[in-house]
Amino acid sequence: MQFSLAYIAFIASSAASAQPGAMPVEPIISDNEFEKAIPKLEDSDGEEPPSLAASDEDDDGTVETATPPIDEPLPSLEAFSMEPLSGEAATGPDESGSLVNYAVQIDGLETEGENGAIFDRIKRRFRELSSLSLSGGNAENRLSINARARADQQLLLDILLSEGFYDGRVNLSSKLSEAAGGPIQVEFRVRPEKRYSLGSITFEAPADVTESLIRTNFPPKSGDPIVADNIVAAEAQISLALPQNGYPFAQVGQRDILLDETVGTGDYTLPVATGPKSYFGQILTEGNPVFDAEHVGILRRFRTGDLYDARKVDDLREALVATGLLSTVSIEPVASSELASDGTAYADLIVRQEAGPARTLAASAGYETGRGFRAEGGWIHRNLFPPEGSLGVSGIVGTQEQALAVVFNRSNAGRRDRTIELSVSALHKNYDAFDAYTGRIAGTLSYQSTPIWQKKLTYSVGFELLATYESLFEASRVARARNLYYVAALPTEVGFDRSNDLLNPSRGFRFNLRMSPETALGQGSRFYLRAMLDGSYYQPIGDSLVIAARGRVGTIVGTSRDSLPPSRRYYGGGGGSVRGFGFQQLGPTDIEGNPIGGRSLNEAAAEVRYRFGDFGAVAFVDAGQVYPESTPRFDNWRFGVGVGGRFYTNFGPVRVDVATPINRRPGESRFSFYVSLGQAF
Repeated sequence: MQFSLAYIAFIASSAASAQPGAMPVEPIISDNEFEKAIPKLEDSDGEEPPSLAASDEDDDGTVETATPPIDEPLPSLEAFSMEPLSGEAATGPDESGSLVNYAVQIDGLETEGENGAIFDRIKRRFRELSSLSLSGGNAENRLSINARARADQQLLLDILLSEGFYDGRVNLSSKLSEAAGGPIQVEFRVRPEKRYSLGSITFEAPADVTESLIRTNFPPKSGDPIVADNIVAAEAQISLALPQNGYPFAQVGQRDILLDETVGTGDYTLPVATGPKSYFGQILTEGNPVFDAEHVGILRRFRTGDLYDARKVDDLREALVATGLLSTVSIEPVASSELASDGTAYADLIVRQEAGPARTLAASAGYETGRGFRAEGGWIHRNLFPPEGSLGVSGIVGTQEQALAVVFNRSNAGRRDRTIELSVSALHKNYDAFDAYTGRIAGTLSYQSTPIWQKKLTYSVGFELLATYESLFEASRVARARNLYYVAALPTEVGFDRSNDLLNPSRGFRFNLRMSPETALGQGSRFYLRAMLDGSYYQPIGDSLVIAARGRVGTIVGTSRDSLPPSRRYYGGGGGSVRGFGFQQLGPTDIEGNPIGGRSLNEAAAEVRYRFGDFGAVAFVDAGQVYPESTPRFDNWRFGVGVGGRFYTNFGPVRVDVATPINRRPGESRFSFYVSLGQAF
C-alpha cells in the first residue's frame, strides 16, 4: 500500500485527539470550510451518483474499465465477471467460423519528451509479455479478447509500478470497428502521473561493513528513479559480495520503501544481517564420501586461515564434480567453535558427497580424407586405486591404424590438475609414408588446462621407450626396406595461454613449445633433438566475427633424415596441419610419389569465423611445406583454401571443414573433408 508522510501524520494526530483525557486540538480549518471543500454525493436533481463499478459503458458504445484499487486483492477466477463488448453477447466464433480480429492501442505513453525513452521501454516490455500481443491479433471469440485485455491491464499497471510510477492508472476501453468486418479496437489509456525517486537510503548493518561493502555494491543513489529491476539487482549484488568478502552467513532482509506522495520520493531501508566475519576453517566430510578431507584439501585453492570467499567454495565444488566420481556434492559453511588469534571466527566447510558410477565404456568413430575410417573404444575404472587412480584399456580399429593400450592415470596427484600417467601400448600404422609395428612404454607428469580452470602456464615432462619395426625409403638404393629401431626420448612441453576459451577461443593468443631429446638405435647410435613451436592469435571484430591466425615451425637437429626412423620425422598435410591436402602428403616424396618426411617444416593459417546463434561459418586459407634440411626455408609453400560449418554446443564447437589445394597436382585429392570437436586451432 502507498502512504504519504502527510497522511500518516494526519492519522496519528486524529488518534491522539480521540484518546480520553487528551488535550483539545485546534483544527487547521473550520468545519464550514471543510464541508465546502468536499463535493456533494448527490447532484442537483437528487439523483444517485454514477457507480464506480469495474466497467462503465459510454454513450459511444465503448466499455471503459477503471483501475482497481491497488490495495485490494484481485478477484478469483470463479468470481471474475466478463461483460460482453459493446453490450453484445459473444459465445464463440462468428457465423462464418473465422476468428475474431482485434487491434491494440496504448495512449498516454508518448515516446517524446522527458520520459520518452522510459515510456518506449515500458511499451516494449508490455508487448513482450502481453497476452493480446502474443496471440497475434485474433481470438476465438470476444470474451477471450475481454479476458486477455483485463489481464493486460493489470500487466501494464505492474510495469508502471516497476518503473516508479506509483500513482499511475490504466483505463481500458474497447469497441467494435465502424467498418464492417473490421477488428475490435482495444485501447489502454495510461495516466502515468509523476515518477517517484529514491529519498534517503539506509542500511541496517554494522557501520564498517556498510561503508566498505554494502554501499559500494549498491549502485542506486538518492534522487535516482525507483526502478524495481535496479533495486533487486543491487540487493542481489550485496548478497553475493558479502560471502565473497568474509561473511559466509550474511542474509539480506526484506526492504522497506516509505513513499511520500507530496514530494514524490521513497525512503529506502534494507536490513542486512552480516553474521561474523570468518576465515576458512577445517574441511569435514559427510554422506557416502569418495574422497577424504585430505584429498578434498588438495583440490581447494585456499588455505585454512584465508579470508572466506564464496567464489573459492564454488570452484572447489566444480573441481569435485569434474572428477566424475560423484553423483551429488554440496558444500555448506558452518560456524566453528574456534577463533583465530586476532579474534576472527572460523567457518568450517561440510562437504557432502555421494559416490557415482566409477566405470565407463566409451566409443567413437570418424572418417578423414587420407586416413580413412577410424573407430576407437575403451573401458576405464576411474577410481580403481583411490584416490583418483584409474586404469583404462582402449583399442583402435581403422583403415590405416590399429592399436591396443593399457593406461594407468593418477589425477590431482599431490596437487590439483597435476597428472601422472603410465602406459603400455602396441600399435600398427600403415600410412603412405611408412608402415610401422611399434611397442611403446611411456610415462608423463603434466600440469594442464581443464574446462574448469584454463591455466596461463602449462607443462609436461616424460619419457618414451619404443621398439618399432618400420619400412623406409632408402635413397642410396632407391628402394624401400624394413629396419628395427629402438628409440628412447625425453619429451618436454611448455605452454603459455592468454586466450579466453579452451575449445572456442575468440580473443587473445597462445604459444606452445615442444622439445624431445632422443636417441635411436638400429643402424648405429644417433642422438638428436626434435623441437616445434606453435603460436596462434585471435581478434574479435564486433560480436559475431573473429579473425584467427596460426603459425608453426619445427626442426630436427643432430642427424640426417635417412638416419631417422620414419615415424620420428616431420610430415605435413591433414586436418591439424594444412587442410586441402591428404594426411602426411606435403613435402619430399620417393620415386613412387609416397611421402618420405623431412627434418623441418613451417605452416601458417588464417580463418574468418562468423557465428549466428548456435551455428557458424568459417572461411580459411592454410599454407605450409616440409623440407629435408634441419632449417626451414620458408619457400615453395603449398596452399589450401576452404570453408566450414560450426555447431556450437555447451562443451565446444563441432567443426566440419571442406578444403581443396591450390594448383592441384596429379595424384592429389580434389577435395578433403575433416570432422572434429573444437576449432582447428
